[in-house]
Amino acid sequence: MKLPRDISGLELAKALTRLGYAIDHQRGSHIRLTTLRPSQHHITIPAHDPLKIGTLNAILRDVGSHAGLERDELLRLLFG
Repeated sequence: MKLPRDISGLELAKALTRLGYAIDHQRGSHIRLTTLRPSQHHITIPAHDPLKIGTLNAILRDVGSHAGLERDELLRLLFG
């Protein structure tokens, strides 16, 4: 599955709630999300519209490695 090209930081934050992430707080143009599944993990997402592809890819790689999911499986869960 291909990375979405027109997703904003807020849309990504909402999609990550499907994996148990919740918005912890926002400071300026950055949103911090936290999950406790399977262990505690924090990520920070810029609230830009749209996100740069490299930034989106790095965030998804971090989330996927924490959740133990392959890239295609993660994309299907979030955007499919």
